[in-house]
Amino acid sequence: MHYSLRFEWLGMVFDISTILMILVTSLVVLFMCIGMTRKLTSATPGGTQNVMEWIVDFVTGITKSYITPKKAAGFVSLALTLFLYIFLGNQLGLLFNVNTAHHNSHGQEVSQGFIDMLTVSTSNEMKQQKLEKVTEELNSTDPHAHGVVIGWWKSPTATPSVTFALALIVLLYSHYLGIKKSFGGWLKHTFLNPIHILEEFIIKPLTLPLRLFGNIFAGEVLIAFLLSVGIFGSIPLFIWLGYSVFVGSVQAFIFTTLAMVYLSQQVNEDH
Repeated sequence: MHYSLRFEWLGMVFDISTILMILVTSLVVLFMCIGMTRKLTSATPGGTQNVMEWIVDFVTGITKSYITPKKAAGFVSLALTLFLYIFLGNQLGLLFNVNTAHHNSHGQEVSQGFIDMLTVSTSNEMKQQKLEKVTEELNSTDPHAHGVVIGWWKSPTATPSVTFALALIVLLYSHYLGIKKSFGGWLKHTFLNPIHILEEFIIKPLTLPLRLFGNIFAGEVLIAFLLSVGIFGSIPLFIWLGYSVFVGSVQAFIFTTLAMVYLSQQVNEDH
């Protein structure tokens, strides 16, 4: 079992490894875009410009498939940001397995502050359960035990708080556009039909983030298992890593497509 260091601020719990991976993914997207566009030319483009143009054309195609052409251009940058962030975030967890092991030994005790960060929780009961488990693993005398293992490197999209935040941004923005377009029309579309109420406030907020989180998290759990079985898991691990690249790409496409669908429902003239 892998743990994470957490801290509490204003009643909210923050996961340090998740924050780290959010920043890493953002920087990877930023520097990749800068690197691929810093030598743009109207003449025969080079390899990196060709790749970037293909990505932009691909995302533009998704956007224009659902949003009317005269409005689609205003949403391409959002779609491109979502696609690149989710695609690269999905793949980052496949590259490395960065963990640190901690245990109590003679002359080397884990600090109380460190234990407090391992057991931060939203309820006292959960905190007590974590404390008992952490204490047991830190003080284990089993020579094969690794102590408390902290995972530092993972896909940010393998954390539900990240996928729910991405979905919340898309859904709140779509409602903002609907209100901006016509407050009366937004009220009619959103609240007059019970099915629309269910769709807008339960189905969309749950299915959009959980689909992404579930696929990426399950993939990383299986990768961790295959790594734990040693050389016997080498061939299955290699196959699964290839499949995980495919799954991560498909999930980025699905999330971006659904985001454009939800936005189109608020901005297209026929809605």
